[in-house]
Amino acid sequence: MADKDSKLPENTPGRFYVDDQCIDCDACRETSPAYFTRSDEKGYSFVHQQPDPDDAEAIDLCREALEGCPVEAIGEDGAEDDA
Repeated sequence: MADKDSKLPENTPGRFYVDDQCIDCDACRETSPAYFTRSDEKGYSFVHQQPDPDDAEAIDLCREALEGCPVEAIGEDGAEDDA
């Protein structure tokens, strides 16, 4: 399970985030490229855009990425003020 105390600093603040367990497998970027991207310099993925809270399809894509993460590095319990 992702740990919001260990989330990567590049994450855009909000509901979804990637923590420091990321192994750069590309699964989240393939599943939801509009919301996840890669830090080429540091070799991991992060949330570069949060889904619109009113867009159920976008949220479902982020949840699909979360569920498909092999090391459970994606969390959904982030908040704007956690950044």
